[in-house]
Amino acid sequence: MTAESPVGPFSGSSLFPPIADYGFLSDCEVSALVAPSGNVEWLCLPRMDSPSVFAAMLDRDAGGFRIGPADIRVPAARRYLPGTMVLETSWGTPTGWIIVRDLLLMGPWHHDEELSETHRRAPTDYDASHVLLRTVRCVSGEAQVALDCEPMFDYGRRPVRWAYTERGYHQGLARADGQELELMLTTDLRLGFEGGRATARTLLREGDTRFCALTWTTHEPPYTFQDAYARLVWTAHHWQHWLARGDFPDHPWRGFLERSALTLKGLTFAPTGALVAAATTSLPEVPGGSRNWDYRYTWIRDSTFALWALYTLGFDWEADDFFWFIADIAERDEELQIMYGVDGERVLEERILDHLEGYEGARPVRIGNAAYRHRQNDVWGAVLDSFYIHTRTRERLDERIWPMLRRQVEAALRYWRDPDRGIWEVRGEPKHFTSSKVMCWVAADRGARLARLRQELDLAGRWQAAADEIHADVCANGVSERGVFRQHYDTDALDASLLLIPLVRFLPSTDPRVRDTVFAIADELTVEDLVLRYRTKDTDDGMAGEEGTFTMCSFWLVSALTEIGEYARAHRLCEKVLSFASPLGLYAEEIDPLSGRHLGNFPQAFTHLALINAVIHIIRAEQGRLITPRWPGTVPEP
Repeated sequence: MTAESPVGPFSGSSLFPPIADYGFLSDCEVSALVAPSGNVEWLCLPRMDSPSVFAAMLDRDAGGFRIGPADIRVPAARRYLPGTMVLETSWGTPTGWIIVRDLLLMGPWHHDEELSETHRRAPTDYDASHVLLRTVRCVSGEAQVALDCEPMFDYGRRPVRWAYTERGYHQGLARADGQELELMLTTDLRLGFEGGRATARTLLREGDTRFCALTWTTHEPPYTFQDAYARLVWTAHHWQHWLARGDFPDHPWRGFLERSALTLKGLTFAPTGALVAAATTSLPEVPGGSRNWDYRYTWIRDSTFALWALYTLGFDWEADDFFWFIADIAERDEELQIMYGVDGERVLEERILDHLEGYEGARPVRIGNAAYRHRQNDVWGAVLDSFYIHTRTRERLDERIWPMLRRQVEAALRYWRDPDRGIWEVRGEPKHFTSSKVMCWVAADRGARLARLRQELDLAGRWQAAADEIHADVCANGVSERGVFRQHYDTDALDASLLLIPLVRFLPSTDPRVRDTVFAIADELTVEDLVLRYRTKDTDDGMAGEEGTFTMCSFWLVSALTEIGEYARAHRLCEKVLSFASPLGLYAEEIDPLSGRHLGNFPQAFTHLALINAVIHIIRAEQGRLITPRWPGTVPEP
């Protein structure tokens, strides 16, 4: 694939904004995506995986909420206020300039007189205020400003009815038949209702300000611009203070690390500590195609990468919260699933929403994810590695943890010989995927280390013997005749998951099989240097069509090249992949390597986790530090 895009041609006449052009807002309980036009095109309430109230991102008639110039749709500039999740959009009109700021408000902890019904983790000093706030300021000249709020509950299936409250033209209440959810729109504009739309229009002159606040709980919104501005400042300072707790190197790429950290925090469901894979569902991996999945859930395999990234950047509280979310599930469930809902829900039934057009016509639109039923044998290695990382930061193993860890190691040993659906959750026939076997080795290896830490030497010996058996099996069956690790035991095809082999220390980075595998992927499984997960023609993934390059795999290649000492090549590739960041520093799941177009759900946690790992690898290599002890599982034996 050299001359043309691996995912086909693109149309330049779409009514949908490019995926990379969305701004991401979060209060760590819900998230929103804002188009360049100023339209909120994705918001699910009352939590990240709830039905949408705005879904214009998936169907132009499925609800949106715009405020901005009446007759201009393309802004002059957009940015986040530095160190925050406050989105600022600047607009130039023929007669003046205005600035719009969008945010999901944070505030002080407000459950002082009653217990929260959702929080499982220890309360902090702050909490979500359950308010989407939008402020407008005219900085010069004059401009007509329009507000248009048209919620459509239940993924666009239920239009609302608006009614005034006792605040007259400055507040409207939206309800829909059969829905408990209610929305309150409060503003210093004068509202009118046209069916399911709340509208307002006014002329702003230099120095004029306006605000609107959408709420969905009993917590009070701001009622004046002064109050709204004060709460905006509080929220901005909250994010800046949070970011200041991190440990970021003084490096030109520091900004990428900071935005990735803020994005990961925004993808965290604070009440439980769960980290969702992405904020969205059904943004297509192929334009107009059917590779459309719901990523608003937490994958167990993310745990190792999440804990490594968070601990590395100094966010121990967030790492601990995610760790205990995983621990709660591991303690509850006899056998782990690969994924769960944000409150630990097991059943995530997949359904198709036939009434939605899909992003640029990409159908079906799915909610839920049938992969929760898959057997994917890498899950136990992810859990054991994450618990190992946590233990090494504490220098002890919590007594509550040990029984569940034993159960996970024994599960890995029970199933490692069986075929599975692999890290990519293929919907074809199960295979003996090499990376799954490697992660079963990780489970046994880390289990043996932890058993030695506890002085349970008999158990450590049994688990170490199992790890050695798995290791020998992979080296015998997972390597092709040319000495390169292969996707599964019945093929010589490459797979980007094999880049994890040096990163989890299955073999030393000097091993010829490791080096040859990294070079083979870099040279043969790439398009314009960016890495594919696999060649779809060589892999029975149960789906039709091609797909773009997986951005996290490109970052994995950066880390792997650094591991084997290819520092210059790693730096060049990292610089290239960083150049594909969205205008706001965000990443979707995939990138078309020729057009630079982002594809798939957005923003994606795994990509930002891999970015952190890759950038830290490069920085430490530049600083002349050892790379080896820095990845999970690489600390010296206890």
